[in-house]
Amino acid sequence: MAIYGYIRVSTNDQNTARQYLTLEKMKIPSKNMYVDKQSGKDFNRPAYQKMLKKLKEGDLLYIKSIDRLGRNYEEIQEQWRILTKERKIDIVVLDMSLLDTRNGKDLLGTFISDVVLQILSFVAQNERENIRIRQAEGIAAAKANGVKFGRPELPLPNNFNEIHRLWRDKKMSLKEATRACRMAESTFYAKSRKIEECKSIDDNGVY
Repeated sequence: MAIYGYIRVSTNDQNTARQYLTLEKMKIPSKNMYVDKQSGKDFNRPAYQKMLKKLKEGDLLYIKSIDRLGRNYEEIQEQWRILTKERKIDIVVLDMSLLDTRNGKDLLGTFISDVVLQILSFVAQNERENIRIRQAEGIAAAKANGVKFGRPELPLPNNFNEIHRLWRDKKMSLKEATRACRMAESTFYAKSRKIEECKSIDDNGVY
């Protein structure tokens, strides 16, 4: 029997130390520790897929908590089935003693384990959805307070209004206009459209 450990954090900035410290107590060989720094929305993760190919019948997999395995209710259920029924390995979720497939392999034990798994995987997905809602609300609130996201816009060149007017009046080609403003065509179009939407032109063509 080989012993494995799986660790997951959502981004490169997050620290894996807490999960490492917990799993190290299980005497897992370092070569059998697999780490993904990726969202738990699905199981298309390089380290997880690599570990999946290594697991054999009778092996034992440790994870700290069910949300480290994943955050998608249906996919957690499916992966648990693949690991325990198809690969025939044991799984131990250290934060939830009832999720230890080495124990209670009778009908009642299996039933209790399945019920607990369903509840916890539902909680994991619900938390993921709540995080997404909170992020959206935070972004909306920031935008309402004037916070701008993305790279700041570069100021228009001093000659843009004049060049735009010449181009609009067909006295200058698009290529000449973009070269004079040192802009890409898409940028010139976008800036022109924004000006035309936000500014009115009087009868003399003066902005």
